[in-house]
Amino acid sequence: MIGVLQWGTLAVCGIATLLRVPSALRGENRSLFSILALLTLAILLSIDAPYVAVDQALGGVNVANLVLRFVIFAAVFFLGLRMARGFGADDSLRLITGPVGIAAAAAASAAVVVVFLMTDTAGSSAGLVAVAAKGARNAALVEYYGAAGRLYPAFIMLALFPAMVRTLRSGLSVLVRCGAALLAVGTVAMSLSLLFPVIPPPLGFLRYVINYMAVLCVVLGLVLFWLAKALAQRAPKKQASLSGVPRR
Repeated sequence: MIGVLQWGTLAVCGIATLLRVPSALRGENRSLFSILALLTLAILLSIDAPYVAVDQALGGVNVANLVLRFVIFAAVFFLGLRMARGFGADDSLRLITGPVGIAAAAAASAAVVVVFLMTDTAGSSAGLVAVAAKGARNAALVEYYGAAGRLYPAFIMLALFPAMVRTLRSGLSVLVRCGAALLAVGTVAMSLSLLFPVIPPPLGFLRYVINYMAVLCVVLGLVLFWLAKALAQRAPKKQASLSGVPRR
């Protein structure tokens, strides 16, 4: 089940990214393409086989996991910028790019690097499962490392949450409101990830469900925003072409 969820999420992200390639090559909406490409890379590095292959090439000490953390940081930062500007949410934009946002990014980055260096990371292991199994100290450090990696994405999504709620209550198109709803669900899922340390081992599969639900909701929400914009741009062109048709 988990494998299907992982590869299915990768397929959705990959297809959404490929659909944006023509527009990106024309110089249109390159930020959206970058976000989708980063999310696709993040999902790829979270799957066992690709992760191990990449990490072995980097030395076999789980540097790929550190790369994964910063890929996620970059993806959610650019997502935050795009959504805040798209929603016209100056409050969210100030929070993300202002002193609070910079401090949150710096603190999360420092914490991730410091805890990683304190951990015995030898031996490629997706999700650091084998690393955590080395002993109680390593298990605790892996939990701290994961918590540090989840803080910044949760901060960005929570900063956007009020704008999403305002969009849901607006008179914008159904596609835009559905996209906002999906992003809101993704925000809740990312926030729930902060509770991973208290999830009992028998329910460990919930970590995968919550993580991939968050990514799927964000990607599908972005796709709906893209469709809404594309349809809105076609409507005036269609109206103009119809107005040029002579009436009989």
